[in-house]
Amino acid sequence: MSDPRPLLTIGLVTDIHYADSRPRANRYYRESLTKLDEAVRVLREKKVDVAVELGDLIDAGERADTATELEFLRRIDAVFTPLSTDRHYVLGNHCVATLKKSEFLATVGKKHSYYTVHRKGVTLIFLDACFRSDGVAYGEGEFSWKDTELPLAQRTWLEKTLAKAKGPVVVFVHQRLDTPPESPYTVKSAPDVRRILEQSKKVSAVVMGHSHSNAQTVIQGIPYLTLAALVEGSGLESSGYSILSVFADGSVSLEGFRKHALHPAHGKRLQPIPTPEAL
Repeated sequence: MSDPRPLLTIGLVTDIHYADSRPRANRYYRESLTKLDEAVRVLREKKVDVAVELGDLIDAGERADTATELEFLRRIDAVFTPLSTDRHYVLGNHCVATLKKSEFLATVGKKHSYYTVHRKGVTLIFLDACFRSDGVAYGEGEFSWKDTELPLAQRTWLEKTLAKAKGPVVVFVHQRLDTPPESPYTVKSAPDVRRILEQSKKVSAVVMGHSHSNAQTVIQGIPYLTLAALVEGSGLESSGYSILSVFADGSVSLEGFRKHALHPAHGKRLQPIPTPEAL
């Protein structure tokens, strides 16, 4: 009988888009401060082991200069920081609409844009799809958000990292890996990335943001969970945050709050489904 207690619990937020700017297109930028504050309070009460912000922590707002953007980043990160000493930041396209990757990472205390860590028997892999299809890294707005790629070097690193990974694996990336490559939200090499994940036979879940709505797909036995944006809509009831629990048998469960409580995976135990090759 499998242990009902999870190996690891992960607090999740995405698409915060903080800026000191007026609302636009249902994005209430200033309200992200209070929404995130509530998320941090609840997730701290739940004693999550790890905190992951899935990209687009900031927005350029009405003023797109570096000093202003860095101030937005410092302000919202000060709200996020109390959640956990074990915090992780996935790069989103808005994170580098004004800033360089190095500027964003240095401000949040990180050295690398993609990397892996091992926590309590679970391997966590953080990917960076903020590259153009020609391999050039996003930075300072020199890109189209519809042109997103995981370069060959990073895909090779991913394959090698999975080969060495111990225990269940959870992968985090801002842009979508589960939708067709012609979608503007999808990493261009998504089919190749999925093949790498599938061949490892170790991946319990892939968690994403970017498209601002809850979604779940299962491809070759791997659940792909896309989480709703925190920035969309006015009022705390329009916020969204969740806890992903990872179990020793490789299954995961999602406990959602606010809009994440409407996620199709909320309250369900997602069991690993063997691929035909693994049978």
